[in-house]
Amino acid sequence: MSQMLEGKTAVVTGGEGGIGQAICSRFASEGAMVVSADLVQRIAPKKSIRFVEYDVTCEKHASSLFGALSEEWERLDILVNAAGIEIEKTIEETSLEEWNRIFAINVTGTFLTSKYALPMLRNSRGASVVNFGSYDGFIADPDLAAYCATKGAVHALTRAMACDHGPEGIRVNAVCPGYVDTPMLTNFFDNREDSEVENSASEIRRQAARNIHPMRTYGQPEDIANLVNWLASDEARYASGQLWVIDGGLSAQVQQMRL
Repeated sequence: MSQMLEGKTAVVTGGEGGIGQAICSRFASEGAMVVSADLVQRIAPKKSIRFVEYDVTCEKHASSLFGALSEEWERLDILVNAAGIEIEKTIEETSLEEWNRIFAINVTGTFLTSKYALPMLRNSRGASVVNFGSYDGFIADPDLAAYCATKGAVHALTRAMACDHGPEGIRVNAVCPGYVDTPMLTNFFDNREDSEVENSASEIRRQAARNIHPMRTYGQPEDIANLVNWLASDEARYASGQLWVIDGGLSAQVQQMRL
C-alpha cells in the first residue's frame, strides 16, 4: 500500500459491518490508527485496529468515546459514519417505533457522533468526515421507504456540515453506495418472497440484480473502502460537500429502457 494515511487517526462507526470492516482494514494498511466503534465485535483484533463498544444512538456513548480518545490522541483526522440499518417496508407497513429506530441509527447517530468528534477534528490540520448516504437517497427502491428517507436526510446533513465546518479546515462528504455484497444485501435478497422457485430464489434475485447494472455486477466492500480511503486522504483536500455515488452505473440509466 502507499501509506496515504500514515500517522493519521480514524474512528469508524459500524466498523464491524461488511463495509465498515473493509474501511478499517484499508485505513490500517495505509498507516492509520483506527478505532472500530460498533455494538458487537465480529472480527479478531488486528494491528492498528481497536474495537470500542459503541451505540450511535446514545449521547453518553458519544461523549465518553471522544472524551477518552482526547486523553490519548491530540487530534482526530478521520471520522467515518458508516453505522446503519435497513427496514424493508412501505410507510403503511412501518410502525412508528421502527421509523424512530432507523432515524435514530442512520441520522441521529451521524449527528451525535459528528457533534462530539468536532473538538478533536478541529485539532487536525486537514480533517475529513465521511458520512454514509445511499443511491436510495436520490432514487427509491420499492419497500424501503424509511431507509430512503434517512439517506436523504444524511445527504442534506452532509452539505450543511461541509458549509458550517469548512472554515475550520474540516471536509465533509457522503459516500452513496448502490448494491454491495454485504450481510445487509444478503438479508435483502433472502427476505424477498418468491413462491414459484423456493430453493433457488435468492440466487435468481442476485443474478437479476447483477443484470440491471451496466457493469453486470454489484460492488464489493473493498470498492467502497477505496473511495472512502481517497476521501479521507490529503489527495482529496479540495473535495467537500459532495455526494459521491458509487453504484456500478446503476443510477445512470433509465430503467424503463431495459424492458
